Amino acid sequence: MASLLDSLRTQTTVVADTGDFESMRRYLPTDATTNPSLILKAVQQEAYRPMLERCVKANPNASTSDLVDQLLVSFGKEILNIVPGRVSTEVDARLSFDTVATIARARQLIALYHAAGFGRERILIKIAATYEGIQAARVLEADGIHCNLTLLFSLVQAVECADARVQLISPFVGRIYDWHKKQQGSVWNEAANSGVNDPGVLSVSKIYSYYKNFGIATEIMGASFRNTGQILALAGCDLLTISPDLLASLNDTQGAVSPCLTAPYAKANAVERLPAGEQAFRFLLNEDAMASEKLSEGIRAFVADARKLDVLIDAQR
Repeated sequence: MASLLDSLRTQTTVVADTGDFESMRRYLPTDATTNPSLILKAVQQEAYRPMLERCVKANPNASTSDLVDQLLVSFGKEILNIVPGRVSTEVDARLSFDTVATIARARQLIALYHAAGFGRERILIKIAATYEGIQAARVLEADGIHCNLTLLFSLVQAVECADARVQLISPFVGRIYDWHKKQQGSVWNEAANSGVNDPGVLSVSKIYSYYKNFGIATEIMGASFRNTGQILALAGCDLLTISPDLLASLNDTQGAVSPCLTAPYAKANAVERLPAGEQAFRFLLNEDAMASEKLSEGIRAFVADARKLDVLIDAQR
């Protein structure tokens, strides 16, 4: 019998959520995603520290921010030599509320990839799904630069991304689950909130139904998983980005995966159309305490790791 991972591949595109090259070679994902936290974790390991050292040495007069981009692209280039598909490379989270600066940084990343011989069709520029970030993606997509909108926790964020014709969104399953579990505290019932009833799974399923019923082409990539049950409950989603430990668990377990997200599912779970635009976005996001809190928290965490990466880079000078 095939492994759960191999069976899952027949239902959805498997993406590696890591900066570790060996994990990618082992589990053979189609695409890969990175973020500042993953890159920070990687360069602190002995195996990957030489990449940081070479990057700094090769660009002695570059600013710290330019060196960060050089390092991100260095990882991206290695990943693109392993996976057959795309790599997501993230714009500095400190620019999450600056549309103009996000556009400029994204174009700089694309230029670095182009100079290394990689076309933009294999790159996704990862941007936080703030209103400003989505508007940056709107401009970039119109220019043929495809984007992955991350830190997405709500349908209203997904709707605005669709209106901007974003290539791909990454709704965060595990962090939604974390918020609800913390809110319910001692009355949380794990069994009743697992599988298809997991609050993070339900959020992604709702977005899936919305997109499929309204013919929206934006790809949906479930992200930030806490357990394999969440992954299997989203089989049939366009893509799922999975950490190495959960890839290992799926690979080591035999079984068949049945699709949960399908066209009939979407039709049976139709969602009312939401308005797009800044006023609707800001109001509806503000109405959603979970999404508002997790978006802000996620940006702060990525910013903290970006600052730590700056310190590591400057220490190499």
